Amino acid sequence: MAILQKNEERLMTGEELARHPELEPCELVNGRVVPMAPAGPIHGSLEFRLGARLVAYADESGRGVAMGGEVGIYTSRDPDTVRGADALFISHERYGRWGGGAFLDVAPELVVEIISPKDRPGEMTTKTREYLAVGVDRVWIVDRRRRQVRIHRQPEQVETLEIGDTLRDEEILPGFSLPLSDLFRG
Repeated sequence: MAILQKNEERLMTGEELARHPELEPCELVNGRVVPMAPAGPIHGSLEFRLGARLVAYADESGRGVAMGGEVGIYTSRDPDTVRGADALFISHERYGRWGGGAFLDVAPELVVEIISPKDRPGEMTTKTREYLAVGVDRVWIVDRRRRQVRIHRQPEQVETLEIGDTLRDEEILPGFSLPLSDLFRG
């Protein structure tokens, strides 16, 4: 066992984080626990509405699995970073490669993040880059204030959808369709 010097910080691994549920809600960023505020009612409503559509799509298409509720995904190791996705879709093929640990160690095809009022500037950009770097094909950033969804295929390749547009992606979710007016209603 290594002896820590007086000012050395001990970094946590993803496996250690999983053994400490009292730390939730949080993410692990470069081995350091970063607290997250609980989601507010509007955030929760958007997450649930979009997640329900993804679950219905997964069930009807048989193409994969949809998940929600801050699903842990490793975006780096040693030191570990575990991000909590608001929602995701992962094909059966990729899900079959999951190592069975507490968090996903394989990239889903889609990650959805909903911007909260407490998100720090640049935080979504950092998360998006991390997700894409580990092999996530699409990152959807839901901006409730602007009533937009930004679709990232690469860090600098962004498509912005607004009310009147329909969220779809025939490449990774063939047949999925969600009008933004339905997502942002209420």
